[in-house]
Amino acid sequence: FTDGRVTARVVTRLGAIELTSTPVSATPEVGRAAVAEALRTRGLRGVLDWREGVQTLRRRLAVLHHALGDPWPAMDDESLLDRADEWLAPELDRLAEGGSASSLDLTSALRRLLPWPAAARLDELVPERIEVPTGAMIRLDYPEDPADRVVLSVKLQECFGMVDTPRIVDGRVPVLMHLLSPAQRPLAVTDDLASFWTNAYPSVRAENRGRYIKHPWPEDPLTAPPRRGTTRSGR
Repeated sequence: FTDGRVTARVVTRLGAIELTSTPVSATPEVGRAAVAEALRTRGLRGVLDWREGVQTLRRRLAVLHHALGDPWPAMDDESLLDRADEWLAPELDRLAEGGSASSLDLTSALRRLLPWPAAARLDELVPERIEVPTGAMIRLDYPEDPADRVVLSVKLQECFGMVDTPRIVDGRVPVLMHLLSPAQRPLAVTDDLASFWTNAYPSVRAENRGRYIKHPWPEDPLTAPPRRGTTRSGR
């Protein structure tokens, strides 16, 4: 298994001297052995192509398992390897036949582990995006370690009027909010938005309204309209 696919060749040697080398198609048995050896020595991350979308799904499912346990599947490497025959068998067969790791649909493969009918609530329990008061759908950042925090990075002005901190997994997991300046720099980090508006916002406002004069900094952020753009733009 080299460069993401199984390759085979027939070699004729005289002692240690290689006389000929001819590329051939691997038999299914040889191909499966090569893939199995690669998984054993390199692990899932060294064999499969974990693109961004697949990693996001895996992290979302890991948060679900961490918060709820069974029937939501564990997503650590060891657990996935132990259950490879349940979710990855067709893809491993394609690799054994000479297919490329980059061509595999790992998103569909991971979804084979989802419990039914609970799987229908996946997007409700661990959404990819959350709507903020401006109507924008902001992507959540799910952590590599499911014990770490799920983060929502959003411009502070887009959250005017928002009192409750978002929570996912049926309210069990509070989202950690990174409230950003108009320049997309962090102004505050909180998982208690109501407390932030009351206790921290006045000092944030005082420090930044002169720096970002084109953007609104109302005294009462709970009654002010949320803004994606500048005060003049009205958006």
